[in-house]
Amino acid sequence: MKNIRNFCIIAHIDHGKSTLADRLLEYTNTIKITEGQMLDDMDLERERGITIKSHAIQMEYTYEGEKYILNLIDTPGHVDFSYEVSRSIAACEGALLVVDATQGVQAQTISNLYMAIDHDLEIIPVINKCDMVNAMPEEVEDEIIDLLGCKREEIIRASGRTGQGVDEILKAVVERIPHPEGDEAAPLQALIFDSVFNSFRGIIAYFKIVNGSIKAGDRVEFINTGKEYTADEIGVLKMDMCPREVLHCGDVGYIVSGIKTATEVKVGDTITHVARPCDKAISGFEEVKPMVFAGLYPIETEDFENLRASLEKLQLNDASLTFQPESSVALGFGFRCGFLGLLHMEIVQERLDREFNMDVITTVPNVSYMVYDKQGGVKEVHNPAGMPDVTLIDHIEEPYIKASVITTTNFIGPIMTLCLGKRGELVKQEYISGNRVELHYNMPLGEIVIDFYDKLKSISKGYASFDYHQDGFRPSRLVKLDILLNGEPVDALSTLTHIDNAVDFGRRMCEKLKELLPRQQFDIAIQAAIGAKIIARETVKQLRKDVTAKCYGGDVSRKRKLLEKQKRGKKRMKQIGNVEVPQKAFLAVLKLD
Repeated sequence: MKNIRNFCIIAHIDHGKSTLADRLLEYTNTIKITEGQMLDDMDLERERGITIKSHAIQMEYTYEGEKYILNLIDTPGHVDFSYEVSRSIAACEGALLVVDATQGVQAQTISNLYMAIDHDLEIIPVINKCDMVNAMPEEVEDEIIDLLGCKREEIIRASGRTGQGVDEILKAVVERIPHPEGDEAAPLQALIFDSVFNSFRGIIAYFKIVNGSIKAGDRVEFINTGKEYTADEIGVLKMDMCPREVLHCGDVGYIVSGIKTATEVKVGDTITHVARPCDKAISGFEEVKPMVFAGLYPIETEDFENLRASLEKLQLNDASLTFQPESSVALGFGFRCGFLGLLHMEIVQERLDREFNMDVITTVPNVSYMVYDKQGGVKEVHNPAGMPDVTLIDHIEEPYIKASVITTTNFIGPIMTLCLGKRGELVKQEYISGNRVELHYNMPLGEIVIDFYDKLKSISKGYASFDYHQDGFRPSRLVKLDILLNGEPVDALSTLTHIDNAVDFGRRMCEKLKELLPRQQFDIAIQAAIGAKIIARETVKQLRKDVTAKCYGGDVSRKRKLLEKQKRGKKRMKQIGNVEVPQKAFLAVLKLD
């Protein structure tokens, strides 16, 4: 066990984690690098150039004549996938903190670092991209020393592109990161930190053994679910799975036991032997808190069960996704899903389409609110359709967040304007180093859900970085905004919004829908309403045929008679016609600005 090291790579988006991981794998001759980012095996990750899933892989490294086993986990950098990072950190004893030499410490660097420090990990600071022309290693070193309080010689300068510093990193991993602690003779205790679905072999769980050991063929129990299985195959994770007869304390590996039902494997669960169980499950695993809720509905109603199965399989691979069934008047049966952010929602939608061939309609995303009625009862509402009648509501509370924005001084003005427009309150501002400032805001979560991040990036030319934590609920003046088409409410388009923004938002929504709804044979009235009060209206004009074309000359009453006949037909058609809302319209609401 003293020759095992478990570590992960944490950093802000685009600081070169996956490229550095490639160099480590290449240096230890684990795999041949044929293209960039070998660990990002999803098409989506390749196309967008981001890491979505954490990836575990084992390397072998010889140092001073001794052979060491290094288990590396490459983690995502985006705030929407921070749950992946927290799970990876739970399976490690150390972390490489990678900072880009051209950009310095950013928001996600700090937030991932605090997560690692909370788990008592040994931190090895690495400055990446030192080969770039615009690299500023000295300034970045000062920032890291301020942040970590480490010595200057402990910081490793490296480059994921050229391979500079890779040898030093591997030496530091062996020397500085402690080996896993545990008792080989104790009952088996293994932490599940990830799982994947394989259509031939069922569900494969990835685990780290904290105490004891496991052999192929053992009877094991998953403590949280209380289910028992036989370990048909166990092994370690290289680029592919490599079976082993026995795994010891401190090892990271996988188990195949023919589990068919997705709900039977929970990330954070503990595996133990049936014959000799451990006393208690492993603690220290946090439950995921979804930040954004949206409805997912199948386009064909009969696909409801397929969508459920697809979501369950996706949840195995992405434990931060939560869902429960709901129904809507306009869209039929579907699911209310909880996501960690808008990028997460977009990725889930893409993966449903690519991996499971599911076409879904997504409703307007929103957050959960606490609604207090006049009797003193309280109800959590995720969906505007679930709002009680206005006359019964005493007050509504909405979730607030503590946001930290790191930016350079020349963008402070526009960023403050943006945050104030989103009802943010400035708590404090701190100068980190040189011309870099950290702004702390209290803001309503509902305001940042839709387009805040995109706007922040465009205002600051991509330099500002953003991170947030939930900070309880506060009373707020919210109203339910309904969209009516020909007098019929479309529940999938209704939103909860602050009373000051409601009129403006309703007007913009009507204008947008006017562009997107296809013209019909009759007029479509698009209205935005708060309760019974209409606050905005647009009309999509009907398609008309020139029925008077054949009346050239002659009396005007003949023309009028034909037009009256057409008008009666249009009126009758309006009673039987219904308005189809295209998927584009639901998505357009997100991009109103």
